[in-house]
Amino acid sequence: MKMEKILHGMMNTMNSVKPPRMTALRELHEAETGGPFSILIGTILSARTKDESTTKVVKVLFSKYKNPKQLSNAKIKDVEKIIKPIGFYHVKSKRIIEVAKIIDSKYKGKVPEDLNTLVQLPGVGRKTANCVLVYAFEKPAIPVDIHVHRISNRLGLVETKNPEETEQELMKKIQKKYWIEINDTFVMYGQNICKPISPMCDVCKIKRSCKYYKSKNAS
Repeated sequence: MKMEKILHGMMNTMNSVKPPRMTALRELHEAETGGPFSILIGTILSARTKDESTTKVVKVLFSKYKNPKQLSNAKIKDVEKIIKPIGFYHVKSKRIIEVAKIIDSKYKGKVPEDLNTLVQLPGVGRKTANCVLVYAFEKPAIPVDIHVHRISNRLGLVETKNPEETEQELMKKIQKKYWIEINDTFVMYGQNICKPISPMCDVCKIKRSCKYYKSKNAS
């Protein structure tokens, strides 16, 4: 099945059930304050955290600390109070202040625009770096989280054991012009339709091309 039909089918399915809320990173991208630095920090904070919590916390955080310099000078306890609603807030507070210091001192307040430099930042793996490329700079990349990994395997686009393998396989198989759309659409689909447990196959408009659906309903 072509990626264009997959993405189109996913959006049609979601809109026919209930128009999905934007992902946290898409909301950051659309926001007036959604510059590369807020997206970088927002992506770090979003790990193992619900989108609603991430969105609220990032708004409060950046209303107080408006740039890398201000955040780099913040006290850990003050940042912890703001981001407490999200998971692992002790670790994440230290991490984002550390990242802010590097961005401010080493990169003169500007977030790097290439993968190899981004992954050198503390706490920034390939998924986070790819999210920054897509949502901050609109550069083609495929951030693979649990939703992208799960759905790609369910559809039969890949047969992989972890997100890193999934990213590499998707990059080989999918035309670059679709890369920017994949994370946003797959994540919304994973949150709303193709859930980890009890996926809503009955409403899915691409189920006829889905390996998981076919195997589940094989006679």
